[in-house]
Amino acid sequence: MTTLDYVKMILDKVSFDAKLFEKELRKAIKNIAIEEVKSLKDWCFEQYGKTYERLITRCFNRFRKKTQLITA
Repeated sequence: MTTLDYVKMILDKVSFDAKLFEKELRKAIKNIAIEEVKSLKDWCFEQYGKTYERLITRCFNRFRKKTQLITA
C-alpha cells in the first residue's frame, strides 16, 4: 500500500467529521510526496467536493502558498 493509498483510507474513515477530516488532510499534505499532492487534491474533490469543498480548497491553498515561499 502506498502512502497516498493509506492517506485516502484514513480520509475515508474520518470523513464523517469535518474537523477530523481537515486535521488528517493537513497532515497528509505535509507527509506525502510533492508529486502526489495534485493526485490527492483531485481525489478529495472527486470524493468529498460536495461536502467539504471550502475546507479542501483552504487546505490546498495553504500548501500552495507554503511551497511558493520555499521556492521563491
